[in-house]
Amino acid sequence: MSEFTPWHNKTIGTRVVEALQKNNFTAAYVDTRQEALDQLAALIPGDATVGIGGSWTIKEIGIDTLLEERGNTVFNHNKPGLSPEESLDIRRKEMAADVFLTGTNAVTLKGELVNVDGAGNRVAAMVFGPKKVFIIAGVNKIVPDVAAAMDRIKLFAAPINNKRLNRPNPCTMTGQCMDCQGPTRICNVTTVMHKKPMAIDIHVIIIGEELGF
Repeated sequence: MSEFTPWHNKTIGTRVVEALQKNNFTAAYVDTRQEALDQLAALIPGDATVGIGGSWTIKEIGIDTLLEERGNTVFNHNKPGLSPEESLDIRRKEMAADVFLTGTNAVTLKGELVNVDGAGNRVAAMVFGPKKVFIIAGVNKIVPDVAAAMDRIKLFAAPINNKRLNRPNPCTMTGQCMDCQGPTRICNVTTVMHKKPMAIDIHVIIIGEELGF
């Protein structure tokens, strides 16, 4: 990281926060993942039930572990060893939790949140269901517009997520989306939040680090 990178991260991150606020989201910029962790720990009540969306950013920050250790009831379908039936049951509980934590595939300079999902549970919980949603994103998720967001998802997020999930889809060999048609495809539902949905409280935290993919 050059000496100028923190300046650029904060400048572009602050622009996105201002755009998100204009779109009725609660939004904040922090320099580091530790600051994000501290904010989340302070904002999430100790007695709240918490759902965890499929997010490598959340894992990198460590908020899931912190909440479990302090006694929150945490619904996390990503835990190893779960059967398909157990995972599906937990996904449904995540959607009705007091708080839902997730990342985002991309956020535009206009303050739009763009996501592509496989089952749809993550994007569904982002727009309706939980009482409060926290969306966490590193500055590497910032893109100029929705078209660039889709390019980012096809070139980075989707192939890496397929590799992470060990899905036998073509992008795990080519490194980019091939618009596959098989039953293990994870790019089935696309959402764009142009503004905050009217019936949910959404707090977006932009972090001045590269997190997730």
